[in-house]
Amino acid sequence: TISGENNQLDLDAKMDKLYFLLMVVLGFEVMAMENAASLNSFDVTYQVSLGEDATRALLDVYPARDKLDAAVVIFWHGGALMQGDKQGVANLAQTLADLGVTVVAANYRLSPDVQHPAHLQDAAAAVTWVKSHIKEYGGDPAQIFLSGHSAGAYLAVQLALDPRYLAEHGLTLNDLAGVVAISPFLYVEEVAPQRPKVVWGKDPAGWLAPSVSSYVGADKPPMRLVYAEGDEVWRRRQNERLAADLAGFEVDAKALMVPNRNHTSIMTKADH
Repeated sequence: TISGENNQLDLDAKMDKLYFLLMVVLGFEVMAMENAASLNSFDVTYQVSLGEDATRALLDVYPARDKLDAAVVIFWHGGALMQGDKQGVANLAQTLADLGVTVVAANYRLSPDVQHPAHLQDAAAAVTWVKSHIKEYGGDPAQIFLSGHSAGAYLAVQLALDPRYLAEHGLTLNDLAGVVAISPFLYVEEVAPQRPKVVWGKDPAGWLAPSVSSYVGADKPPMRLVYAEGDEVWRRRQNERLAADLAGFEVDAKALMVPNRNHTSIMTKADH
């Protein structure tokens, strides 16, 4: 219908705008702007702590500056699902907030304390909290985009492909406006053999369930897979492959390369 086509065009425009804003931010050394955001809320509990480290159940909210009903980005940090913290994306989050995007930076439990699927279960719980509470911070719960870097980007993509984790909270993939993933790994069955077995276990038969390869199909949210020119060849190929596979099902998916960056500098500054 014409109405449906217009809605899709509007969503495409929002995806492209979000991608553009991320590229603007990542195109320069990421530094928080001087206007201290007094409305930021740090260390908000999004679920009951399920482990000894209660900080893994916390998130930070960076409301869009001078804007209500703003698009919302949930951002997960990288670190191979074994390390990292939401504080590592604070400058990026603040910069996006100053540009008019509400950002939520969420922690999640890490291996070796937990294995799959705990990381994804925590990510889904964070989405659920945002859906229920982000309007209190000026965000629009109908415009939730998922993002992250490296392992965090993997979480964003996997949540948007495998509907089971959101379904546990009464949500569907239709509750997501889109994904902008920065340098994720994607095909776990190819990654796990070289990674510590505390993340996905030792049995190769268990590596398909957490992999994107099991969930490629139609009716997925729009997706931008952003990778660095200096990312490892295998990582670049995984991003290109998933974008092509999803596009084959008429999903709005694109892989985009950022030149003159590597896996680290894509998140920090332009002169690497």
